[in-house]
Amino acid sequence: MQGRVALVTGGASGIGRALSGALVARGASVVVADINASRAAAVASELDGRGPGSATSLSLDVADAGGFQRAVGEVRDGHGRLDLLFNNAGIGIGGPVEELELAHWERTIDVNLRGVMHGVVAVYPLMVEQGHGHIVNTASLAGLLPFPFGVPYGMTKHAVVGLSVSLRGEARAHGVRVSAVCPGVIDTPILDSEGPPDLPRTRFAGRGREMFLRSNRGPAYPPERLAEDVLRGVERNRAIIVAPARARTIWLANRIAPGLVERLLTRELKWVRQKLAEPRE
Repeated sequence: MQGRVALVTGGASGIGRALSGALVARGASVVVADINASRAAAVASELDGRGPGSATSLSLDVADAGGFQRAVGEVRDGHGRLDLLFNNAGIGIGGPVEELELAHWERTIDVNLRGVMHGVVAVYPLMVEQGHGHIVNTASLAGLLPFPFGVPYGMTKHAVVGLSVSLRGEARAHGVRVSAVCPGVIDTPILDSEGPPDLPRTRFAGRGREMFLRSNRGPAYPPERLAEDVLRGVERNRAIIVAPARARTIWLANRIAPGLVERLLTRELKWVRQKLAEPRE
């Protein structure tokens, strides 16, 4: 990664922050992009002092197509090129489908799917012109498996995987690489998300950590370790990067025996329904 120019969306926290740190540690010039401009600036300032790479920041709402175009233009003007795009920004909205309003679905699509699409539309022509580049789209294990009680999220992540593997086949002729990252349960703020504050709160809101850690049968995976896994996968040009090892095992099991995973899910869902029926403490 030495000397490469990387743009990381959702870079102010969670997986994006860990990726930014790992890239700087490998000598990359990283642009930390986030809708929270002040937090992005603070993260970039912290990382820039670590070296051997460098970090700057910019404000970016990935749901704004024009804003994404401008951000890429800033990076190109400032660095002369863009070698790596980590389309990482995302939100998690969970809950029984009967509790979700159209606005919950639309917000999830706007950030998790359109946000990735906006990045591809803004960056891909530049990378084709350069004759090189790598687009890394953060999906989820939920993009490879069924994801009850997170249906809009799972829907968008399946779409991100489809976008990535489809574009990968076309982009190869231009020297451009594309990968999809499909993490399991990672220890990030999304586990504690209450959902967007301007949308109705579901019974699932704020309970993701409790629910996911039980199904994970252990602690959440540190984002810093995931970042190392991701960058190894990028260096090896993996089409789909699944981590940690437990997530890969579940993914492979689902490919070999999808009925088995569905039966295991059925038992988990019974427990989730019982928990959602209990009053909050």
